[in-house]
Amino acid sequence: MPKINGNEIRPGYVIEHQGGLWAAVKVQHVKPGKGGAFAQVELKNLIDNRKLNERFRSAETVERVRLEQKDYQYLYENDGMLTFMDNENYEQIELSREWVGERAAFLQDGMKVTVESHEGRAIGISLPDQVVLEVTETEPTVKGQTAASSYKPALLSNGLRTMVPPFITTGEKVVIDTNEVTYLRRAD
Repeated sequence: MPKINGNEIRPGYVIEHQGGLWAAVKVQHVKPGKGGAFAQVELKNLIDNRKLNERFRSAETVERVRLEQKDYQYLYENDGMLTFMDNENYEQIELSREWVGERAAFLQDGMKVTVESHEGRAIGISLPDQVVLEVTETEPTVKGQTAASSYKPALLSNGLRTMVPPFITTGEKVVIDTNEVTYLRRAD
């Protein structure tokens, strides 16, 4: 594994620290008036989701971990286990719904996802940034309501709730950001 200096850590980097795998979530470079510069890094443990704030001086070195990324296709869910298929060799893997987290609600049949693994163990999953969902329930538009910054609650076909503009009605398809769970636009 390549070693990098503490001031070279960037958000998204995965490093080996204190015997575990940690992803850099936020990085702030600090140059105090007295003393040497350092990077204040917010780390998230990839195995148990613990968070840690750590200072890395530029003279310190850390091991940067390269993750293996492979594309899979989502097939189905059975007893809390999500089944994915490798499109190259048709092997299937199962990941628990609890491990995937709340973003599992965005999975759709045939959706392409990227599974990140380290030494054969899955440690992360990336979904597409946007999905198209149907609005199954929303309040009717009130006449005279302004369109500027007035949003109303809506229930989506996957069971999640989000805020949509007043012109969106029940039955319409909308594009949703899977990272922020926010409305982006009407689907074409």
